[in-house]
Amino acid sequence: MSSYSVFALAALALLLTPGPTNTLLALSGAGRGVKASLPLMLGEIAGYLLVILSLVLLVSRFLEAHAGLASAIKLCAAVWVAFLAVRLWSLPPSAPIGEAISVRRVFVTTCLNPKALIVGLVLLPQARVAEVWSYILLFSLLVAFAALAWLCAGAFLIRHAGQSSPRLVRGTASCFLLVLSLGLAGNVFGIL
Repeated sequence: MSSYSVFALAALALLLTPGPTNTLLALSGAGRGVKASLPLMLGEIAGYLLVILSLVLLVSRFLEAHAGLASAIKLCAAVWVAFLAVRLWSLPPSAPIGEAISVRRVFVTTCLNPKALIVGLVLLPQARVAEVWSYILLFSLLVAFAALAWLCAGAFLIRHAGQSSPRLVRGTASCFLLVLSLGLAGNVFGIL
């Protein structure tokens, strides 16, 4: 297997794993439909690229020397995901499912997503910067594919669970985000 194949399989497995960004995409797909939610993909791609390119071009050596910074980033991510959980939970019952999900929220959530750190520090080959651009392009295509899969999964879920109320869907997603937040915080403090 070529290094591109290995990278693509590892990145795709990571991107398809449930997480805060994927939860937001699924909720938007469920609430607004796939077509109306497509702009959210740009927020996800931009968030990943900002973090990954910053890591590759600027801070990878610095983070290696300051391990506490990675923990601080995880803690910020835990707080942001908890905020999203509370925001979803507190929406009025009449609010559409995808109402609170914007390109900006997807962007910020993706920037704080530990998956970006894994890609930037672990999955990308530690090669010269000029060699990394082809991996970045491949990763961007994989992000778009995974995002589309989550948007479609959300739309499919609502279509086939027609009796479910929007409040139940939001409440379930909110609880899932809260569990993710607690998992991130537990990881930072060595509990999990």
